[in-house]
Amino acid sequence: MKFTMLLAFFGGYELIAVGLIILLLFGGKKLPELMKGLGKGIREFNNAKANIEGELKESMKDIESNKK
Repeated sequence: MKFTMLLAFFGGYELIAVGLIILLLFGGKKLPELMKGLGKGIREFNNAKANIEGELKESMKDIESNKK
């Protein structure tokens, strides 16, 4: 499920409530560290996904060139 589809299930009040709960759980000082770690994890995931997609495309090209 894409992130934008996930956000479609939440309205404005729900997002504010989730934000407040996160702020209460982690506090204002740890929140930037948490977001930085989350961003780094997402970036690493996207890089891994791009590498796998590139390898798959390269393999498909090799398979098609061998068929000819």
